[in-house]
Amino acid sequence: MISLNDYLYNGDTVVKILHSYSNDLKESAIRDNNGVDLAHCNCLVQMIGLLEHNEFLTLQSQTIREFYKYMTEKYPHLAFTFKGRIKSLIRLEEKINGNIVEYIYEYYSRTGKYPSESEIKDQLRRIKDLIAYRIVISLPKCHLAPGENREECEIKYIYEIANALPGFLEERGFEPEISGLDHQSDRIREQYRQYYRDYISTPKSFEYRSLHIAFFDNTSRSNIEVQIRTKAMDDNAEIGPANHLGYEKRQEKDRARREAIPYGENSFFDNAYERGMMLQKLDLSKVDVNMFGAVDNAMINDGCGLYRGRLILPYEHLSRFQNDLV
Repeated sequence: MISLNDYLYNGDTVVKILHSYSNDLKESAIRDNNGVDLAHCNCLVQMIGLLEHNEFLTLQSQTIREFYKYMTEKYPHLAFTFKGRIKSLIRLEEKINGNIVEYIYEYYSRTGKYPSESEIKDQLRRIKDLIAYRIVISLPKCHLAPGENREECEIKYIYEIANALPGFLEERGFEPEISGLDHQSDRIREQYRQYYRDYISTPKSFEYRSLHIAFFDNTSRSNIEVQIRTKAMDDNAEIGPANHLGYEKRQEKDRARREAIPYGENSFFDNAYERGMMLQKLDLSKVDVNMFGAVDNAMINDGCGLYRGRLILPYEHLSRFQNDLV
């Protein structure tokens, strides 16, 4: 079985690794008549296109900046950041394999049988966040009226922003994409509910909370994802249980999935599970990739987007101090 781990020790660039891995994976998939690995390869090819032809990012980030300017005028009392990144190679590979494992496991648990190859491939087509922008807001305590709950106020602003975003970007050439999820919040306007994945009303595992919406950028012919969350939600995702502090629990969950589906019953599950576990066990200090260095799996200097996403933009707005309560 071909895995990403096989390509991380020759001092190559991320782009060279992507080319080598995707080419070898494609040849193997054609030889074995494995449509899921072909779909996996297509995700890698999309990443290659973004890294090799990224001139459109200037125009795209300028459009995002226009929404940032809209927010600075409408919400001067809020503090917020706009972050943009291209997903890292390791994170993309983790997501591809994780989606396959999770989908097959949940399908099997629900129906007692395995999904078809085409159904699994459809799950990989839903990966829309190779480019992602994140809006993180915080309401300073000095702007809270007596008795106001900070979290409730921040969440109110989150949904206000979420209701303004789709129309704003549609006017500028971005088409919102239907999420395909059933859990839709009545705090989102009815015309926009079908586009959002509302993980605030329905949190994911490890109390991950955020609003997600995907768009198709007609200028670059690419997909982007926008996430909207509070600072507390962002802390949980970045430095809390939803990130690496939940590593051991995630391993336990993965092992439970492996026990539920014995080796040899579904080759798609077997391959994705094995690739995912190999990445979990990766010792980054031993990796030899151009412009990447690590002392261990916590102290990392990533200048190439192998482990941490490539930064597109940071826009920061600090709240204006106001003596009057807002």
